[in-house]
Amino acid sequence: MAQIVHAVGHVKLNTNCIADVVRDSTGILGLHVTREASGQVWLSSNGRVAELVLVDAAENSTHTIGLEALTAAQVEAAAGRVEGAGCRITSREPSLDCMDAGVTFTTPEGLRFEIHTPIRNDIHHPRQLGMGVGPRRLDHMNLLSPDPQATVRQLEAIGDLHMSEKMVNDSLTWLYGGNRQHHLLGIVKSRAAGLHHYSFEFPEFSMYCRLGDLLDHHDRQLIWGPGRHRPGDNTYAYYLDSSGAMVECSGQMSTIADDAHFKPNIITNLERPGNVRVMNVFGAPAPLEWREHFFPFTALS
Repeated sequence: MAQIVHAVGHVKLNTNCIADVVRDSTGILGLHVTREASGQVWLSSNGRVAELVLVDAAENSTHTIGLEALTAAQVEAAAGRVEGAGCRITSREPSLDCMDAGVTFTTPEGLRFEIHTPIRNDIHHPRQLGMGVGPRRLDHMNLLSPDPQATVRQLEAIGDLHMSEKMVNDSLTWLYGGNRQHHLLGIVKSRAAGLHHYSFEFPEFSMYCRLGDLLDHHDRQLIWGPGRHRPGDNTYAYYLDSSGAMVECSGQMSTIADDAHFKPNIITNLERPGNVRVMNVFGAPAPLEWREHFFPFTALS
């Protein structure tokens, strides 16, 4: 049976410096603006109508994490599981008019998700060349939860997400969906609900050089990378946008083709410096700024 959540759909962020984040997203990352209306700016890296949605607000915070299902029937199936998983539905209508169906729910830990049908996508015009680097797609996010085990159980129960890998102490769990890439979401133990980073995929390693030069031009720098993670086998580099949210640029991940016989990996070596190679094929160890980064979720009503 197909998993309900197939891929990440979009990430919606509140920001009090929307013009600055738009400038970063277009001039550095290389997204293009698809819509500006009603206090929102929609941006995309390809033919999709929206991948990053910025909401003009009084604070900088995470608004909603969008997870994409393939059909309206799967969205309805997810909605029917929300209450049984201990979560609360806040809307049964799609939040963006580029979706046919959606259900939004909150978790007791303070996270908000929308499971929705695919966002409109013009596959015949996948590239909009601009000043920035130009990634291929939004591919994953790492979320912060005060009770990561509960959050993992909820996402497994509601969206059929499966574990690909985890730390033995549950401080970080990676979850995969129907597209079988190593993870769509990483769930990280933290003091409160938040977003650690959102990630766009780079198809070529040389793009990291372009990213570093663009950041330097804007008097900014990379927080960590380039390197290659061992979990997921993807290359990476990270920086902060003007709102304080962390952006990862990530190479293509490994995929789980033989789902029926796949066994999740449990990482038991948690102590630095011994676990540096467990986490990284190459690249420097994660700096403190990356390890302690926290971008909060907005307070949920």
